[in-house]
Amino acid sequence: MFDSLPLSVPLKMARLLSFKITIISTVLFFVCTNFVCCNNGRRVGENLDAEFSGFSVPLEHSFEVDDVANFQVRGALVLKAGREPSVSLSQNQLSEEDRSKLKEVAAVDGLYRIRVPRVFLQADRQTERQMEGYLTAFVRACAMVESHLSDVINLYTDVSGYLIGVSIVTLPGACRGTEVEDEVDLEVFNTTLSVMGPVNAPGPETALFLERMEQESEKKAKNPQEQKSFFAKYWYLILGGAIFLMATNSAQPPAGGDREQS
Repeated sequence: MFDSLPLSVPLKMARLLSFKITIISTVLFFVCTNFVCCNNGRRVGENLDAEFSGFSVPLEHSFEVDDVANFQVRGALVLKAGREPSVSLSQNQLSEEDRSKLKEVAAVDGLYRIRVPRVFLQADRQTERQMEGYLTAFVRACAMVESHLSDVINLYTDVSGYLIGVSIVTLPGACRGTEVEDEVDLEVFNTTLSVMGPVNAPGPETALFLERMEQESEKKAKNPQEQKSFFAKYWYLILGGAIFLMATNSAQPPAGGDREQS
């Protein structure tokens, strides 16, 4: 009986240790799983604000009765990773106060402005960006009202994906004096966003011109007769015609010739 006692104690300790290891492994697995799901690619120590500012660019607008710009956030340009610039637009709705003010600005033929910062439109290059001011565009506020907030925003980049220009137009684009009674139509933006890179202009067709010149030269070399001028080709006809005219004129008797003497 006593001989089996030393063997049973280590066995119980081994079982208890195995049970504890199982519990610890389960807890660690649960913690790691939650960490991966909630981290969403952020490094340890980074907060949500840093992530949002690193992958989005604010889109601001301004419309004031006194025409003094006072920009506020309209939405955000959400950048997507990749070689080619890929941007989506997230926008806020106009509040009741902003809708009333926009109609007041339209009544005095004021301007509706937007602006975006000069940055790279590539999510993986945001660490390279250096703020160099803003790019601004505008339309008449009445066009914005009559279009029911339907606009087209174009972003222009250089070859490296750096933002160098912005434009905005409304659909329709002209102010026709149409009364917008229902302010609900001025609540949600209906925006078409486009990113446009540089377009290479067609170069001079030098190679094609030289090829045509070479073909003409070869053609003339094969037919040397074509290189002669009109007189060189038909000199004998011209000379023969001149001799014929001279002979004809000399053969005609002079008018009022001598009469025969009886």
